[in-house]
Order: sequence, then C-alpha cells, then structure tokens
Amino acid sequence: MTETPLPVDGLFEPFAVKSLQLRNRFAMAPMTRAFSPGGIPGDDVAAYYRRRAAGGVGLIITEGTYIPDPAAGAHTRVPLLYGNDSLAGWKSVVDAVHAEGGQIIPQLWHLGVERGPQPRMHPEVTTVSPSGLALDGTAVGRAFTGPELDTLREAWVAAAVNAQDVGFDGIELHGAHGYLLDQFLWNRTNLRSDGYGGSLEARTRFPVEVVSAIREAVGEDFAIVYRFSQWKSNHYDSRIAETPDELAKILAPLAAAGVDVLHPSTRRHWEPAFAELGGGDGEMGLAGWTKRLTGLPTITVGSVGLDKVFTTAFSADSASATVGIDRLLAQYENGEFDVVAVGRALLSDPEWVLKLREGRSAEHVPYTDEHRTVLH
Repeated sequence: MTETPLPVDGLFEPFAVKSLQLRNRFAMAPMTRAFSPGGIPGDDVAAYYRRRAAGGVGLIITEGTYIPDPAAGAHTRVPLLYGNDSLAGWKSVVDAVHAEGGQIIPQLWHLGVERGPQPRMHPEVTTVSPSGLALDGTAVGRAFTGPELDTLREAWVAAAVNAQDVGFDGIELHGAHGYLLDQFLWNRTNLRSDGYGGSLEARTRFPVEVVSAIREAVGEDFAIVYRFSQWKSNHYDSRIAETPDELAKILAPLAAAGVDVLHPSTRRHWEPAFAELGGGDGEMGLAGWTKRLTGLPTITVGSVGLDKVFTTAFSADSASATVGIDRLLAQYENGEFDVVAVGRALLSDPEWVLKLREGRSAEHVPYTDEHRTVLH
C-alpha cells in the first residue's frame, strides 16, 4: 500500500515575528560567494538575490557580511556591512528583494581565528580570537584583551544599526561553524581564565552580551536571528553541548538577551541531535530540540532537496541530485521547525520554491559544479 505524500501547504503559510512578516516558511540559506570586490555589493549581487525572491523565497538570509572590525575577515571580496559605498550597495539589494515581495536580513560575521595567519584583508592586523587557538588547537594570532572585547561588542552593534538603517528586515548573527562567537562557546577554543571562559555559562557570556547590546540599540521590534551549530569546519563530530541540558544552558541566556529566532545549522536536517537518548527523543533533530528547550521559532537547514551534504558543495566533486522533501515535511508536521532554509538547491534553481508550490518538483534543477560560481 502506497503512503499518501504529506502536503506542502503548511510551508506556504505566512510566518511573522516582530519585523519579520514572511509570505511563506522558506528562507534562502546564507552562502558565501565572494562576489563583492572591495566589499561592495554591486548590481549583480542585487540581481542575484532578486531572482531568488522572485522565485518565491519568503526570506533571504544574505551571505556573511563583515562587521566593522579590521580583523573580522580574510577576503577582500566578501561584502562589508559598513562604509558608505557598501551600505549603498546593500540598499539596492534590499530594494530589489522588497520589490519582489520578499524580505531580507544580513548575516553579521566575524571569523575570529578562522581568519587565519595570512589574511588578504588588512594583513597588517593580527588575527584575534578568544584564546589565540585555531580549531585544531594550534596557536594562531593572539587572544582578545578584556578592553578589546568592549570594542568588539560595539562593532557588532554598529553593524546591526547599519542594517536597520539600510532597510533590512532584521539581522542574523553568525554564531556557528567555528567562527568568532562559536569560538567563545567551544571549550577547545576558549581557554580564557577571566569571566568569559571556564564554565559553560561563562563561555556563553560574550555572545549573550553581544545580543543584549544589539537589542538595546535596535529596539524591541527589530528581529534578531541567531545561528549556531554543534559542528565546526573540518570538525564535524564536535559539540558545544553534549546533552539537551547543556544546550539549554547556552540557548536560554541568548533568548533572554533578545534573540527572536534560532537557526541551528546542521549538515543534514533529518539527523538526530542526541541519538544516544534513544526512543522518540533520540530521533528529533537539532531544530526540534532547540524549539522544545526555548519555545522560540526555529529555522531548520541542511541538504534540503539534495542527496549530498554540503561538504563537497564548493569542490570539484559537488554534483548533487534532487530528492523529495518527505522527511522535511514530517518534521514540520511534528512541529520541529517554523522556517526551512534552502541552500545549494537555490543556487542551481532560483525558482525552486515556486516549482514546489506549483507541483513541478520534477523540474527542479540538480546542483552541479558549475553552480558553485553562480553569478545569476
């Protein structure tokens, strides 16, 4: 007997939280492209995001954008969220997305130690991080001093205020994948002996302070999304929380500080977050656990619509066939998430959402190596 497919209608219901008023539950996942020479997003960037909004995406989450700290990033072609020219470029992007009925938020980004020892951008500036330790434990750059953390916090705030002034519909803080905020959370990269290191609560302190300071600056109605992850780049089995209780100790203070939506990043959205628990709890994904522990709306993400994880997305072996979304729909029916972020499938097919809504999934375009340098 053939099972009746789950309906996709629920994913096309509106979603609203504060300044985010989405026409459906689909987001474009943030994907670094490095197509903004000098950090300035041009007309091609506006056209790129416009096409995904025209293709039915409810929320665009931009590629990572550097906050105004000279040690924030390594690449001169990653867009900035400061400076008159860059902000004017983002205003054009925002207007283009709004013209197609979509909403858009920038992802605020600081690489920390992942900037590396020889960055192209501001090579004269030393790379800094919580403890001067790379993800593999080797020494890179130096640790932040206490007073420097005050300056760093203000850089995050300045980027958020810039985003609000430009007309973005909210912001996302990149606190995942082993980048700066995540480096504070992870016990391997945070060995500080001051009030920002040691216990899990202390390691959470700086990300919480960043959120709190941003909330104070942008007001209560401007939506703040926070992206986090267990895994790190090339450390896919890593965890910032070994148990749901530990995860709650991280997420609860972030929620109290002003986060409105949590975006747990996973490589496969269907994989259990704590499989060792067994039973029904052992089957639930990270977005489901996040929603259960905090009560906040969640965004799920990870290989949606594709049959390969994104570790090969930007390599020569990046081809990925299209697959159905039955597992995603089952998770939605179970109340595990509120919004789904689609990544590579939208690189290959800007009309992916529209085709799904119109029952044309058979026309979805598979992701290939050519799409990793997509310009349109």
